[in-house]
Amino acid sequence: MSESTSKPRREFRNVDFQLITQKYRLPFAGKVSILHRVSGALLFLSLPLLITVFKESVTSPASFADLGSGFGGFLLKLILLVGLWGFMHHLCAGIRYLTLDLHIGMDKQTAQKSAKIVLCVSLALTFIFAIKLFGAL
Repeated sequence: MSESTSKPRREFRNVDFQLITQKYRLPFAGKVSILHRVSGALLFLSLPLLITVFKESVTSPASFADLGSGFGGFLLKLILLVGLWGFMHHLCAGIRYLTLDLHIGMDKQTAQKSAKIVLCVSLALTFIFAIKLFGAL
């Protein structure tokens, strides 16, 4: 019998065991993708809270004043700021994914650049709204 000479088979290792010994770096576009999902879940799960706060704010002038009274309104402003970040990031990343769906910016360098732009723009917009929300402007 003749023995066949074949290429050595590739070895696939379990990723769970390698995470302890090696560090895997998630690409920047992957981080933006995960943040897009987190911001979408945040927006969806915060809808009942936002609806309740809106309902209480338009009920009467006294209930509107009561909403802003806790911690000098800081707690409500912080909740609104987190919601604003979620909205800004989800909006910017959604526009990025729509352009990717149109096959614009599909190469690696452009995709990495657009991911960085999404994160910078969403954080800058959130910072601008935070300054306005906390009364510095």
